[in-house]
Amino acid sequence: MAFEDQPQGNQDFNTFNQQQGQYGQQPYGQQNQQTQYAPQGQYAPQGQYNQAAYTQAPAMQMPQPQAVPSAPINTDSTSSFEKAERISMSRAYGEMAIGLLVTAVVAYLTATSGLLYAFVMATGTIGWIGLALVQVAFAVFLSARVMKMRTSTARVMFYLYAALMGFTLSSIFVTYSLPAILLTLVVCAGFFFVLSMLGLTTRRNLMGMGSVFLVALLFLIVVQVALMFLAPSNTALKVVAGVGIVLFAGLTIYDAQQTKLIFAAYENQGTEVIKKVSILCALNLYLDFVNLFIYILELVGNRN
Repeated sequence: MAFEDQPQGNQDFNTFNQQQGQYGQQPYGQQNQQTQYAPQGQYAPQGQYNQAAYTQAPAMQMPQPQAVPSAPINTDSTSSFEKAERISMSRAYGEMAIGLLVTAVVAYLTATSGLLYAFVMATGTIGWIGLALVQVAFAVFLSARVMKMRTSTARVMFYLYAALMGFTLSSIFVTYSLPAILLTLVVCAGFFFVLSMLGLTTRRNLMGMGSVFLVALLFLIVVQVALMFLAPSNTALKVVAGVGIVLFAGLTIYDAQQTKLIFAAYENQGTEVIKKVSILCALNLYLDFVNLFIYILELVGNRN
Protein backbone atom coordinates (compact mmCIF):
# COMPACT_ATOMS: atom_id res chain seq x y z
CA MET A 1 0.00 0.00 0.00
CA ALA A 2 1.29 3.39 -0.94
CA PHE A 3 1.85 6.05 1.66
CA GLU A 4 -1.03 8.18 0.41
CA ASP A 5 -3.45 5.20 0.76
CA GLN A 6 -2.98 4.80 4.59
CA PRO A 7 -5.86 5.94 6.83
CA GLN A 8 -5.36 9.40 8.20
CA GLY A 9 -7.03 11.87 10.53
CA ASN A 10 -9.52 10.62 13.13
CA GLN A 11 -9.38 7.02 11.90
CA ASP A 12 -5.68 6.81 12.71
CA PHE A 13 -6.19 8.51 16.09
CA ASN A 14 -9.00 6.11 17.08
CA THR A 15 -6.91 3.07 16.12
CA PHE A 16 -4.17 4.36 18.43
CA ASN A 17 -6.65 4.77 21.29
CA GLN A 18 -7.93 1.21 20.83
CA GLN A 19 -4.42 -0.17 21.06
CA GLN A 20 -3.81 1.76 24.25
CA GLY A 21 -7.02 0.43 25.78
CA GLN A 22 -5.79 -3.19 25.36
CA TYR A 23 -3.19 -2.51 28.08
CA GLY A 24 -5.67 -1.25 30.64
CA GLN A 25 -4.97 2.46 30.12
CA GLN A 26 -7.43 5.22 29.41
CA PRO A 27 -7.69 6.59 25.87
CA TYR A 28 -5.64 9.63 25.30
CA GLY A 29 -8.72 11.66 24.73
CA GLN A 30 -10.15 10.86 28.16
CA GLN A 31 -6.89 11.66 29.90
CA ASN A 32 -6.73 14.89 28.03
CA GLN A 33 -10.20 15.74 29.29
CA GLN A 34 -9.26 15.01 32.89
CA THR A 35 -6.11 17.09 32.78
CA GLN A 36 -7.67 20.10 31.21
CA TYR A 37 -6.54 23.49 32.39
CA ALA A 38 -8.65 25.72 34.56
CA PRO A 39 -9.26 29.34 33.83
CA GLN A 40 -6.27 31.59 34.06
CA GLY A 41 -4.77 31.72 37.52
CA GLN A 42 -6.38 28.44 38.72
CA TYR A 43 -5.65 24.76 38.49
CA ALA A 44 -8.15 22.04 37.69
CA PRO A 45 -8.47 19.15 40.18
CA GLN A 46 -6.49 16.10 39.11
CA GLY A 47 -7.73 13.50 41.59
CA GLN A 48 -9.28 11.28 38.91
CA TYR A 49 -6.08 11.25 36.92
CA ASN A 50 -4.07 10.09 39.91
CA GLN A 51 -6.50 7.29 40.66
CA ALA A 52 -6.53 6.08 37.05
CA ALA A 53 -2.79 5.74 37.02
CA TYR A 54 -2.95 3.03 39.74
CA THR A 55 -6.40 1.46 39.66
CA GLN A 56 -7.08 1.03 35.97
CA ALA A 57 -3.83 -0.69 35.07
CA PRO A 58 -3.61 -3.94 37.05
CA ALA A 59 -0.54 -5.03 35.16
CA MET A 60 1.35 -1.96 36.37
CA GLN A 61 0.33 -2.04 40.06
CA MET A 62 3.19 -2.02 42.58
CA PRO A 63 3.21 -4.98 44.95
CA GLN A 64 1.91 -4.07 48.41
CA PRO A 65 4.38 -4.59 51.27
CA GLN A 66 3.61 -7.67 53.29
CA ALA A 67 3.70 -7.58 57.07
CA VAL A 68 6.78 -9.45 58.20
CA PRO A 69 6.09 -11.36 61.38
CA SER A 70 8.48 -10.26 64.10
CA ALA A 71 10.56 -12.83 65.88
CA PRO A 72 8.89 -13.88 69.12
CA ILE A 73 10.53 -12.63 72.29
CA ASN A 74 11.82 -15.48 74.37
CA THR A 75 10.23 -14.47 77.64
CA ASP A 76 11.28 -17.73 79.27
CA SER A 77 14.96 -17.01 78.57
CA THR A 78 14.67 -13.42 79.84
CA SER A 79 12.87 -14.57 82.96
CA SER A 80 15.48 -17.27 83.58
CA PHE A 81 18.31 -14.75 83.26
CA GLU A 82 16.67 -12.32 85.67
CA LYS A 83 16.03 -15.13 88.14
CA ALA A 84 19.64 -16.32 87.90
CA GLU A 85 20.86 -12.76 88.40
CA ARG A 86 18.73 -12.32 91.52
CA ILE A 87 19.95 -15.63 92.92
CA SER A 88 23.59 -14.71 92.25
CA MET A 89 23.24 -11.27 93.83
CA SER A 90 21.46 -12.77 96.82
CA ARG A 91 24.27 -15.31 97.20
CA ALA A 92 26.94 -12.60 97.18
CA TYR A 93 25.15 -10.48 99.78
CA GLY A 94 24.39 -13.61 101.77
CA GLU A 95 28.07 -14.56 101.88
CA MET A 96 28.88 -11.01 102.96
CA ALA A 97 26.28 -11.16 105.76
CA ILE A 98 27.72 -14.45 107.06
CA GLY A 99 31.20 -12.95 107.03
CA LEU A 100 29.97 -9.94 109.01
CA LEU A 101 28.31 -12.25 111.53
CA VAL A 102 31.56 -14.18 111.96
CA THR A 103 33.41 -10.89 112.48
CA ALA A 104 30.95 -9.65 115.10
CA VAL A 105 30.96 -12.90 117.07
CA VAL A 106 34.77 -13.22 117.07
CA ALA A 107 35.19 -9.53 118.01
CA TYR A 108 32.83 -9.82 120.95
CA LEU A 109 34.30 -13.08 122.24
CA THR A 110 37.86 -11.79 121.87
CA ALA A 111 37.07 -8.67 123.84
CA THR A 112 35.11 -10.36 126.62
CA SER A 113 37.48 -13.31 127.05
CA GLY A 114 40.57 -11.15 127.58
CA LEU A 115 42.32 -12.65 124.53
CA LEU A 116 42.92 -9.23 123.03
CA TYR A 117 44.54 -7.94 126.21
CA ALA A 118 46.79 -11.00 126.38
CA PHE A 119 47.83 -10.57 122.74
CA VAL A 120 48.71 -6.89 123.22
CA MET A 121 50.69 -7.60 126.37
CA ALA A 122 52.61 -10.38 124.64
CA THR A 123 53.42 -8.67 121.35
CA GLY A 124 53.00 -4.96 121.95
CA THR A 125 52.79 -2.49 119.08
CA ILE A 126 54.80 -4.72 116.76
CA GLY A 127 52.25 -7.48 117.08
CA TRP A 128 49.40 -5.07 116.28
CA ILE A 129 51.17 -3.73 113.18
CA GLY A 130 52.03 -7.28 112.10
CA LEU A 131 48.37 -8.28 112.46
CA ALA A 132 47.33 -5.38 110.21
CA LEU A 133 49.89 -6.39 107.57
CA VAL A 134 48.71 -10.01 107.68
CA GLN A 135 45.14 -8.83 107.08
CA VAL A 136 46.15 -6.82 104.03
CA ALA A 137 48.18 -9.71 102.58
CA PHE A 138 45.33 -12.13 103.26
CA ALA A 139 42.82 -9.93 101.44
CA VAL A 140 45.10 -9.43 98.44
CA PHE A 141 45.88 -13.15 98.19
CA LEU A 142 42.24 -14.16 98.45
CA SER A 143 41.17 -11.63 95.82
CA ALA A 144 43.85 -12.83 93.40
CA ARG A 145 43.40 -16.59 93.90
CA VAL A 146 39.72 -17.09 94.69
CA MET A 147 38.81 -18.01 91.10
CA LYS A 148 41.53 -20.69 91.00
CA MET A 149 40.56 -22.36 94.30
CA ARG A 150 37.93 -24.92 95.00
CA THR A 151 34.69 -23.32 96.07
CA SER A 152 34.81 -24.82 99.55
CA THR A 153 38.41 -23.67 100.06
CA ALA A 154 37.61 -20.13 98.94
CA ARG A 155 34.63 -19.97 101.27
CA VAL A 156 36.64 -21.23 104.27
CA MET A 157 39.40 -18.71 103.59
CA PHE A 158 36.86 -15.92 103.37
CA TYR A 159 35.43 -16.84 106.76
CA LEU A 160 38.95 -17.12 108.21
CA TYR A 161 39.64 -13.61 106.98
CA ALA A 162 36.39 -12.42 108.57
CA ALA A 163 37.45 -14.03 111.85
CA LEU A 164 40.85 -12.34 111.67
CA MET A 165 39.12 -9.03 111.07
CA GLY A 166 36.93 -9.72 114.07
CA PHE A 167 39.99 -10.28 116.25
CA THR A 168 41.35 -6.89 115.19
CA LEU A 169 38.02 -5.09 115.60
CA SER A 170 37.62 -6.41 119.13
CA SER A 171 39.45 -3.26 120.25
CA ILE A 172 36.31 -1.19 119.58
CA PHE A 173 34.65 -2.81 122.61
CA VAL A 174 37.42 -1.31 124.70
CA THR A 175 37.29 2.12 123.07
CA TYR A 176 33.52 2.62 122.63
CA SER A 177 30.44 1.75 124.62
CA LEU A 178 28.20 -1.13 123.54
CA PRO A 179 25.15 1.12 122.85
CA ALA A 180 27.28 3.33 120.57
CA ILE A 181 28.52 0.27 118.69
CA LEU A 182 25.03 -1.15 118.22
CA LEU A 183 23.61 2.20 117.10
CA THR A 184 26.44 2.64 114.59
CA LEU A 185 25.85 -0.88 113.30
CA VAL A 186 22.18 -0.13 112.63
CA VAL A 187 22.97 3.19 110.93
CA CYS A 188 25.69 1.60 108.83
CA ALA A 189 23.43 -1.26 107.75
CA GLY A 190 20.73 1.15 106.58
CA PHE A 191 23.24 3.38 104.82
CA PHE A 192 24.87 0.40 103.14
CA PHE A 193 21.51 -0.89 101.93
CA VAL A 194 20.61 2.46 100.36
CA LEU A 195 24.00 2.71 98.66
CA SER A 196 23.75 -0.83 97.31
CA MET A 197 20.29 -0.21 95.85
CA LEU A 198 21.57 2.98 94.28
CA GLY A 199 24.44 1.10 92.68
CA LEU A 200 22.18 -1.63 91.34
CA THR A 201 19.51 0.69 89.93
CA THR A 202 21.38 3.76 88.69
CA ARG A 203 21.89 4.12 84.94
CA ARG A 204 25.18 5.91 85.38
CA ASN A 205 28.17 3.67 84.72
CA LEU A 206 30.81 4.09 87.45
CA MET A 207 33.23 1.49 86.14
CA GLY A 208 35.50 4.19 84.75
CA MET A 209 36.08 5.57 88.26
CA GLY A 210 37.96 2.53 89.58
CA SER A 211 41.36 4.19 89.27
CA VAL A 212 40.04 7.34 90.97
CA PHE A 213 38.79 5.34 93.95
CA LEU A 214 42.09 3.43 94.15
CA VAL A 215 44.17 6.60 94.25
CA ALA A 216 41.87 8.14 96.85
CA LEU A 217 42.07 5.01 98.98
CA LEU A 218 45.87 4.94 98.88
CA PHE A 219 45.97 8.62 99.79
CA LEU A 220 43.65 8.03 102.75
CA ILE A 221 45.81 5.16 104.01
CA VAL A 222 48.97 7.29 103.80
CA VAL A 223 47.29 10.10 105.73
CA GLN A 224 46.13 7.72 108.44
CA VAL A 225 49.57 6.17 108.83
CA ALA A 226 51.14 9.61 109.04
CA LEU A 227 48.66 10.70 111.69
CA MET A 228 49.52 7.66 113.79
CA PHE A 229 53.04 8.99 114.27
CA LEU A 230 52.05 12.64 114.58
CA ALA A 231 49.64 12.13 117.50
CA PRO A 232 46.65 13.68 115.73
CA SER A 233 44.00 15.73 117.43
CA ASN A 234 40.39 14.67 117.75
CA THR A 235 39.42 17.17 115.03
CA ALA A 236 41.88 15.65 112.56
CA LEU A 237 40.48 12.19 113.25
CA LYS A 238 36.94 13.45 112.64
CA VAL A 239 37.97 14.98 109.32
CA VAL A 240 39.66 11.77 108.21
CA ALA A 241 36.60 9.80 109.26
CA GLY A 242 34.34 12.08 107.21
CA VAL A 243 36.55 11.66 104.14
CA GLY A 244 36.58 7.90 104.69
CA ILE A 245 32.78 7.76 104.82
CA VAL A 246 32.49 9.63 101.52
CA LEU A 247 35.11 7.45 99.88
CA PHE A 248 33.64 4.12 100.95
CA ALA A 249 30.14 5.30 100.15
CA GLY A 250 31.34 5.74 96.57
CA LEU A 251 33.13 2.38 96.68
CA THR A 252 29.96 0.68 97.89
CA ILE A 253 28.03 2.00 94.90
CA TYR A 254 30.91 1.05 92.63
CA ASP A 255 31.24 -2.50 93.98
CA ALA A 256 27.48 -3.10 93.87
CA GLN A 257 27.44 -2.13 90.20
CA GLN A 258 30.58 -4.15 89.53
CA THR A 259 29.04 -7.20 91.21
CA LYS A 260 26.09 -7.06 88.82
CA LEU A 261 28.38 -6.76 85.80
CA ILE A 262 30.64 -9.62 86.94
CA PHE A 263 27.69 -11.95 87.33
CA ALA A 264 26.48 -10.99 83.86
CA ALA A 265 29.93 -11.79 82.44
CA TYR A 266 30.09 -15.23 84.11
CA GLU A 267 26.43 -16.21 83.69
CA ASN A 268 27.23 -19.06 81.26
CA GLN A 269 30.26 -20.45 83.11
CA GLY A 270 28.42 -22.88 85.38
CA THR A 271 27.28 -23.04 88.99
CA GLU A 272 30.72 -23.55 90.53
CA VAL A 273 32.14 -20.47 88.84
CA ILE A 274 29.17 -18.40 89.99
CA LYS A 275 29.79 -19.55 93.57
CA LYS A 276 33.43 -18.45 93.38
CA VAL A 277 32.38 -15.10 91.90
CA SER A 278 29.92 -14.74 94.77
CA ILE A 279 32.74 -15.11 97.28
CA LEU A 280 34.92 -12.61 95.44
CA CYS A 281 32.11 -10.05 95.29
CA ALA A 282 31.20 -10.76 98.91
CA LEU A 283 34.76 -9.93 99.94
CA ASN A 284 34.63 -6.54 98.22
CA LEU A 285 31.24 -5.70 99.72
CA TYR A 286 32.37 -6.95 103.13
CA LEU A 287 35.37 -4.60 103.12
CA ASP A 288 33.13 -1.69 102.12
CA PHE A 289 30.75 -2.38 105.00
CA VAL A 290 33.48 -2.83 107.60
CA ASN A 291 35.26 0.39 106.65
CA LEU A 292 32.00 2.33 106.58
CA PHE A 293 31.21 1.02 110.04
CA ILE A 294 34.64 1.99 111.41
CA TYR A 295 34.56 5.53 110.01
CA ILE A 296 30.96 6.17 111.11
CA LEU A 297 31.86 4.94 114.60
CA GLU A 298 34.89 7.24 114.71
CA LEU A 299 32.79 10.18 113.54
CA VAL A 300 29.74 9.86 115.81
CA GLY A 301 30.87 7.52 118.56
CA ASN A 302 31.97 8.74 121.98
CA ARG A 303 35.19 7.21 123.23
CA ASN A 304 35.31 5.71 126.70
